[in-house]
Amino acid sequence: MTNELRLYIVIAMNMDAGLTQSISALAGRSSFMDWLFLFVSDPDVLWLPGILLGIYWLWLSPREAVIGGATLGASIGLLDFLGAQIKHLVARPRPCMTMSDLHQLHACGKTFSFPSNHAINTATAAAFLQVLYPRSGWLSWPIVALVGLARVYIGAHYVTDVVGGWLLGGLCGAGIGWLLLQWPQFRQRVLSPMVSTQADSSAP
Repeated sequence: MTNELRLYIVIAMNMDAGLTQSISALAGRSSFMDWLFLFVSDPDVLWLPGILLGIYWLWLSPREAVIGGATLGASIGLLDFLGAQIKHLVARPRPCMTMSDLHQLHACGKTFSFPSNHAINTATAAAFLQVLYPRSGWLSWPIVALVGLARVYIGAHYVTDVVGGWLLGGLCGAGIGWLLLQWPQFRQRVLSPMVSTQADSSAP
């Protein structure tokens, strides 16, 4: 590694730490904001919109909901496991362990920091769903951004932990969604009676 590359890495890490500290410094100024970011940072909170989405998905297209839901669940589980392995490989301490002046709202996690599994999981779901249903992004991506910001706000992650999780989850989620669309059995188009009649009449 050259000295110039080392310098760039140090500058990037300092910028990351500075931005993380600036966001975390906003904590404690508003009880509502503190409650909101602690609330959305709780993994159990995401079960409610997930259940509501599943019910709506089943009503909209039972076949796609069963296949897509199972694929999405397996994808999130696999990427969550992958994120945990990357944490141990990178072994980056959390900001609450290294920044003494950090405003911390949440107990410091026992695992390492990079990447954020919250960011991986939410980005995986958002990217997967947007590939299947493009208009879903108007709802899913703001939730992804809010959860990612919350992880930095409460002092649990650096900004780059979240961005890295978004990139990993987003790319994998989009790729898995695209592969699912290539399977003909997933989305079978049903011809309208008029089209079906025309097709039958034109047959020899």
